[in-house]
Amino acid sequence: MYLEIISPEAILYSGNIDSLSVPGTDGSFQVLENHAAIVSTLVKGKVTIKGTFDPSKSFEMPFKKIDSNSIALEISSGTVELQGNKLILLVD
Repeated sequence: MYLEIISPEAILYSGNIDSLSVPGTDGSFQVLENHAAIVSTLVKGKVTIKGTFDPSKSFEMPFKKIDSNSIALEISSGTVELQGNKLILLVD
């Protein structure tokens, strides 16, 4: 599925991923390919992105590399929307 992470300053990430875990208002949840359409508000916490990332690409602030297939991003709040295997994550 395709993910775009957008902050007020810039587009932080755009590309294909395998899964996304987010801190939802009612608890953390994970989104996988072909997930039902969803819109949710997010609270302060860690967003975890799993996928096959280009090893030559280094992830810098605000991302933290967890392992070769996972990166994390700390957010203070946000919104996530998924429709048709396209995720849009608006974050602060």
